[in-house]
Amino acid sequence: MRRLLLLSGSIVFLDTMFFAALTPLLPHYADRFELSKAGAGVLAAAYPTGVLVGALPSGFAAVRFGLKRTAVAALLTMAGTTVAFGFAGSIVVLDAARFAQGLASACAWTASLAWLLAAAPRERRGEMIGAALGVAIVGALFGPVLGGVASVTSTRAAFSVVGAGALGLAVWALATHEPPPRPGQSLAELWRSLHDLRMVAGIWLVALPALMFGTLSVLAPLRLAALGFGAVAIGAVYLVSAGFEAAAAPVLGRVSDRRGRRLPITVGLIASTAVTVLLPWPPWGGLLAAFVIAAGTCFGTFWVPAMSLLTDTAEALGLDHAMALALVSLAWAPGQAVGAAAGGSLAHASSDAVPYLLLAGACVLTLVAVRRR
Repeated sequence: MRRLLLLSGSIVFLDTMFFAALTPLLPHYADRFELSKAGAGVLAAAYPTGVLVGALPSGFAAVRFGLKRTAVAALLTMAGTTVAFGFAGSIVVLDAARFAQGLASACAWTASLAWLLAAAPRERRGEMIGAALGVAIVGALFGPVLGGVASVTSTRAAFSVVGAGALGLAVWALATHEPPPRPGQSLAELWRSLHDLRMVAGIWLVALPALMFGTLSVLAPLRLAALGFGAVAIGAVYLVSAGFEAAAAPVLGRVSDRRGRRLPITVGLIASTAVTVLLPWPPWGGLLAAFVIAAGTCFGTFWVPAMSLLTDTAEALGLDHAMALALVSLAWAPGQAVGAAAGGSLAHASSDAVPYLLLAGACVLTLVAVRRR
């Protein structure tokens, strides 16, 4: 079990590290290719758009071809697209590489976490998800560091190292035992599961923090840069934020298993509402950095209980774990993409306050619905 947790964690670690590496590099690419806030949002949204396109195919691939084959194929694709991003010389290539990386990410997350849950006892599912997410968030910790290093050295060298790491994980996955395959499932079975209110709630509780993180990933780096922060300083802000989030994930998993899914979700909604209302207003870089750190920690409280709710409900409905985790990607991807693209566009057309306050309102409405049911 420990070996499998380490493999699964390593896969999501590498994926989130590359995903988060763009944050401190975004102002650099915006300057280099003369991108507006909307253009920067498109670049940030390319990755989650790829995840969205690959979400459902990743579930069917994991059930049809097996968890090992799906994970290995994802890692090989991840290696190629990461190197391509490092060597890209135009915004079109950058967007395309991020999109393809998102496709690989959907398959990697679905296969690796379904592999882990297939071996985990049901009463420890939240703990296992929390542990894997904690490792993934540590990847997000190192992502801004990778981006900061790439900004002062070379994107080619930095992302080539990440590509080599993906190849090494593919070899490790090939040498690891996988659980026996389960009977294939149809799109009709998946559609029927979406009529269950618990499934709908779980999907929304994955999509909502993705919306908030997507908006934050575009507006916060650009605002910090305008207040005098360089790429390394922006990376440090996200490093600290991800550190708090990583430390909280395993604790949230245990609380979710012992006290139920509603408690951490309620706390997360209240805290996220408060910090989102405050984000548009700081006039000093240090104060905004503190709010960004708090926001990342608050937004991250949703992931473990929401994913646990989805996998619990899927099992009760007879749905494979891989299909439930494909729904996680299906929920996260449009949230992250819309948050990045729409958040950047709304802020460009009005001010940063508009998307942030809209998200705070969504948290309040969700809190009302959660407390009523």
